[in-house]
Amino acid sequence: MSERTIRGKVAAVGIGESTYYRHGQSPDAEFVLALQAIMRAAEDAGIDAKEIDGFASYSNDRSDPSRLSAALGIPDLKFANMQFGGGGGGVAAAVANGAAAVACGYADCVVVFRALAQGQFRRFGQGAPDPTVSGDAAYLAPYGVMSPAQKYGMRATRFMHEYGVKNDVLRAIAMASYQHAQSNPRAVMHGRPLDAETYDNSRWIVEPINRLFDCCQENDGAAAMILVSAERAKDLRQKPAYLLGAAQGSDHRCGAGVLNATNFASSSFATVAPRLYETAGVKPGDIDVLQSYENFTTGVMMAVVEHGFCEPEEANEFFTLDNLSAPTGRVPLNTSGGNLAECYMHGLGLQLEAVRQIRGESCNQVPNVKLAMNIAGPMVTPVSSLIMGSEETL
Repeated sequence: MSERTIRGKVAAVGIGESTYYRHGQSPDAEFVLALQAIMRAAEDAGIDAKEIDGFASYSNDRSDPSRLSAALGIPDLKFANMQFGGGGGGVAAAVANGAAAVACGYADCVVVFRALAQGQFRRFGQGAPDPTVSGDAAYLAPYGVMSPAQKYGMRATRFMHEYGVKNDVLRAIAMASYQHAQSNPRAVMHGRPLDAETYDNSRWIVEPINRLFDCCQENDGAAAMILVSAERAKDLRQKPAYLLGAAQGSDHRCGAGVLNATNFASSSFATVAPRLYETAGVKPGDIDVLQSYENFTTGVMMAVVEHGFCEPEEANEFFTLDNLSAPTGRVPLNTSGGNLAECYMHGLGLQLEAVRQIRGESCNQVPNVKLAMNIAGPMVTPVSSLIMGSEETL
């Protein structure tokens, strides 16, 4: 393991969320939602929000750190960072960027945040209504390929064809998220269970790969996570969740134009995942609980495979509801309900759930969690992943 590592130097000590709403139903503006989540994260950590001196976000979050600083009464803003590109692929990278700032002394207390009010602004991921197209869109839009579901659906179709993966795999991923949401009062889909028949009878979004329940929600809300040094974390209110490793990027020609990636049937983690394990000093079999960003169930399937939890040919046997369910599944997955059933907070809710699992506070707690992994934004580019651990893992 390299000496240039973030391992054990920074910890998540506070988490906070606004109320989660269905698309367009938030009574508050996006900026207000961000403030609510940040203040609740500070309260959770047992600190004054004025102690925050750094901000990290991703995917062009509109809540400007200077405005947030003014609203929170922060006397000295030391760090402001935005992860480029990749949409939800940037969530773990934003945490890593904030942790790097703390480790290197650019800031002492960084909040990673994301806010969305899709009723206030354009729907996230909507096909562009532009009167003219250029670049990739000129090759795709004339054939009706305009949304992420369509673009990623082609990659997933190739993957499933090459390895003989059945749609039962996707059903199991969706049902696990909805099952976990029924124990989570924060979840938008709490009280709305999903059974196999309902899944199978739901309408196609992208035939033959994505049904309605394979797709993430559209929500309003905000989430935040506070990071401090490992030394300071020991003196704060909550059990620290230490950052053991993080990796971001993508493999060769992943961003090539017109879906011309060399490794087409990939979730973009082919080179990222090995670097993650190397920096964290752990293996896939060591992970106790897994939180994988669900833009679509297909992305989860491909990303989990690419992170080494099973071989592609083993997917049909690995992805079963029993294996993915907390508390006793082989690899409990998305134990808050995730983007599918808790809330589409662009993946940051899954990061917060990893912290809860390490603290022992999840609504679907897995026993004796020491290592939790987050996978961010499969099939976009760049992507990112991180591993957090309890004090015993240091």
